[in-house]
Amino acid sequence: MYQKKMQEDIRCPLEYGLEVFGGKWKSRIICVLAEKKRLRYSELRREMANITNAVLATTLKELIADEMIHRKQFDEIPPRVEYCLTEKGNSVVPILRSICGWAGIYQNEDSELSLPQCKKCNYRGGKLE
Repeated sequence: MYQKKMQEDIRCPLEYGLEVFGGKWKSRIICVLAEKKRLRYSELRREMANITNAVLATTLKELIADEMIHRKQFDEIPPRVEYCLTEKGNSVVPILRSICGWAGIYQNEDSELSLPQCKKCNYRGGKLE
């Protein structure tokens, strides 16, 4: 009789969450869209800074597949596409703000990468506004 060599994938819900909004760019895209509400690709690219077109396109596709972002294409010439958060995407914003607040408290204060204020999630020196 055949027996599976590998056990079924049993994961903690936290793993699902980190897969959906974790990583270097996903949470940043979500925060930018939470602040700006609706952006075209070029506007989002400009807001993100330091992200390549390939990485942005791939990350947007993943967030769309996970139903975090909605992509709306308009039948116009030239073509116009806008991105905004879905209800599911908006629901994760308070979680990301909380993580940002926690990181602001415990991040190494000597770090050159540390910002006293995060404009995307309204974090300000140890508290959220």
